[in-house]
Amino acid sequence: MFVATASVDCRGAAAGAGRRLPRKRDYPGRVILGIDTSLGTAVAVVEDDGLVRAEASSDNPLGHAEVIGDLLQRVLADAALGPIGATLAPGAVAVTYVASGMGPGPFTGLRVGIAAARAFALGRGVPVIPVPSHDAVALGILLDEAMTDAASTRFAVVTDARRKEFAFTVYEGLDDDGLPVRVTEPALVPRDDLDGVLEALGAHRRDAASVSASMLALAAARALAAGRELATSEPLYLRAPDVTLPAGPKRVTA
Repeated sequence: MFVATASVDCRGAAAGAGRRLPRKRDYPGRVILGIDTSLGTAVAVVEDDGLVRAEASSDNPLGHAEVIGDLLQRVLADAALGPIGATLAPGAVAVTYVASGMGPGPFTGLRVGIAAARAFALGRGVPVIPVPSHDAVALGILLDEAMTDAASTRFAVVTDARRKEFAFTVYEGLDDDGLPVRVTEPALVPRDDLDGVLEALGAHRRDAASVSASMLALAAARALAAGRELATSEPLYLRAPDVTLPAGPKRVTA
């Protein structure tokens, strides 16, 4: 199922609600294209102040390669309409950075989004900003809590790693740069051991079925503003791929 959203800001309000949007022929400052395929497939175009220009996603945990191109095309076309529907010139969405979700995630699905992010960035001549996918989920949780005045406690973002395993990362609040504070790095744990591990870490469980590309892009924007790197360029597979290169030529016998 595909989901396309209207322009919203990072607080979830409609882009035009309560304020008048300025006319502009292009986007000043940073415009970030977020791409993540660690769970489903998600794409968004976000300004550095958190304003979401366009977003689309597919919840299907498979078929990333089949939908990523259509989602990119749709989001870029929607973003090119501008803040009040004034269509810009073709290709005028001035993307200045690409935020790439680095996982954790399955090998096959995760590499589709990373490859798409790198290919787009190469074609546009813009940098790629690697972001742990769990950071995007944690940022969304913490911003939602801030809106409801909920007390922020230590929690674990948990995603299904398949094969009776879960990937998790523990967080506790936002730092001075508005980014989630990572208590642990992403790790893999057997399904039956997860609750015991989280109890020992003092973290309550927050299962995630999707990753928001807009939150991914917002995390990248905040990291850029603070001059920080959230991840390396290495994907967080957490598990080796099933297919490996052969150790040598097969032995042939008569």
